Amino acid sequence: TALVLLARALARLPTKVIADVHGDWRAPTRLYGSRARRLLDPPADALARIGLRRADGIRTISAYTSGLVRESGREPDAEFPAYMDLEPFLGPPAALPETPRALFVGVLERYKAIDVLAAAWPSVRERIPEARLHVVGSGSLAAPAGEGIAWSRALTTVEIAAALDEATLLVLPSRSEGMGRVLVETFCRSRGVVGSRVGGIPDLVRDGENGLLVEAGNPAALADALVRVLADRELAERLGHEAQASAAGWVATPEEFARRLRALVSDVTRLSA
Repeated sequence: TALVLLARALARLPTKVIADVHGDWRAPTRLYGSRARRLLDPPADALARIGLRRADGIRTISAYTSGLVRESGREPDAEFPAYMDLEPFLGPPAALPETPRALFVGVLERYKAIDVLAAAWPSVRERIPEARLHVVGSGSLAAPAGEGIAWSRALTTVEIAAALDEATLLVLPSRSEGMGRVLVETFCRSRGVVGSRVGGIPDLVRDGENGLLVEAGNPAALADALVRVLADRELAERLGHEAQASAAGWVATPEEFARRLRALVSDVTRLSA
């Protein structure tokens, strides 16, 4: 956003700039890729502050991202999630699989805490030998390997929907998260979530209702929560039922999203005139 604002100033254009805040802008230099990226923390943070301070409008996608913006000293002009094409996930949900299976979908980077899941999984297998883990994604980190673990580098949305149907739950142990689209997809397929209590995850996952929340970066707590759901089909079914009911508040038609976006642009244009 800061670079767009600079380009606008150099070109002397009257174009309004609306910043879209989808997560913690501090995470990319701290939790992505090489630790050497930490050297970029000061300039990246400064650019983010400039962008938020000088943008004509700000849109956030969740209560969490709205809180981040308020901490910076600005009030968001609108809060609504990004448009998500959920058509592949909206059919009748499948019954839970006979074999207990956890599914992870995400980039293999530190902020997604795939290393925490890898550390937790042996404890899960020790207590539930038949348990399976399907990891979907790629990145700078290696996918977990070992007994009961399958890895897919990438899947289409239709294939992700099928993978959710084959799973008992979704596991999202992130260290940082804005508003994970995969959570809404999971809810649509009537599956509960075991996730970390960070960022925007608690905006969607209600502990004990449509999933379980654990301390981020704690493999033992993650393993305990996974075992609790994978070993209790009745609990998994109850979480899944509540998860499906939770999806409605996050599903919007293209027309609804367009209406919200038009209203935001209209408000920002009017107030900045």
